[in-house]
Amino acid sequence: MADSSAAVVPRWLKLAFTLWILIWAPSYVVLLGAQNFFWLCNVASFLLLAAMWREQRTLMSMQWLAVAMVGSLWSLDVTTAALTGVHPIGGTEYMFDTEHPTMAKAMSLYHVVLPLVAGIGVAKLGYSRRALRWQTLLTWVVVPLSYLLTEAERNINWVHGPFGQPQDSLDPLLYLFLLMLIWPAVVYLPVHLLMIGGQRWRRQA
Repeated sequence: MADSSAAVVPRWLKLAFTLWILIWAPSYVVLLGAQNFFWLCNVASFLLLAAMWREQRTLMSMQWLAVAMVGSLWSLDVTTAALTGVHPIGGTEYMFDTEHPTMAKAMSLYHVVLPLVAGIGVAKLGYSRRALRWQTLLTWVVVPLSYLLTEAERNINWVHGPFGQPQDSLDPLLYLFLLMLIWPAVVYLPVHLLMIGGQRWRRQA
């Protein structure tokens, strides 16, 4: 998946994001346990760091797919709930749970930051068309591992039910299979098509 690019991700961004990871990762282990790193957004944090330092276009593009829509919808859900008390999407109820650690809530604000960081990276390195394929394959690895290796009550990556809520309408393995198909199609593909469309438009302009 190695790429080369003449563009350079700003060094200040690399150093700032590295410092963030050095603070965020051990804090999450203490507050929420290592299982929390199975979340695709958390996986993206580490891969985004690697992509920045390696100036790796495909890896950077993969993380853009991973966080662009998820981060935007997370921010929308939290903001709407804060203003109206209603979660239009769901999955962020923990941000308003008094029993959830305050520090963990604060650190969850990285959902707002990751799309900005990945967006800068893609703007500097360019978008790779191979990102959809590789990010889908990564998801097909991480999601089953989340089902097998994490506690069901955590519902990491929604492997036991959508929007953080358990489901019992479908057989668990059938639901997991459908989730693996739906995630790339609903979360990654629209962003990928938007990026490809933008590339074509720029070439024609």
